[in-house]
Amino acid sequence: MIAETVCAAVSAAGLGIAAITAYRKRFLAATRLAAYSLVPVGLVMTGVVGWAADTAFSMKAWAGFGVLGAAWLLFMTTRAVERRSGGTRKERKAAKAAQREAVAPAASAPSLGQGSRPAAQPAAKPKAAAPKEDFSDIEAILKKHGI
Repeated sequence: MIAETVCAAVSAAGLGIAAITAYRKRFLAATRLAAYSLVPVGLVMTGVVGWAADTAFSMKAWAGFGVLGAAWLLFMTTRAVERRSGGTRKERKAAKAAQREAVAPAASAPSLGQGSRPAAQPAAKPKAAAPKEDFSDIEAILKKHGI
């Protein structure tokens, strides 16, 4: 009974605000406010509010919510474990076989051929002598990777 009274008061307040908004010649916003403010009264008239109030104070309903929460927790745990381990045993086996077939043995060796790139033009000498920087570390890394 208290829930129905509160819903009626909220609807009346919403309709009052909608009337003020319409008075300010904002009819679209006023219509939207009136629609929102009629929802609580509609919920009371359909019995949804009474059902929600009965459910909120029912131990059986709360036990049901607990069971649903436990089911959700179990489901999410299995999903996390499945993602971490890479799926089912069949999926892991298929992925391993596909990985072996996808990588050719010589694919990891760098190609040192000239390819179809044009020969590099010699760089022009700078007009002013810039201080020489030590790029030996970078050159060593590039040589290591065959570049």
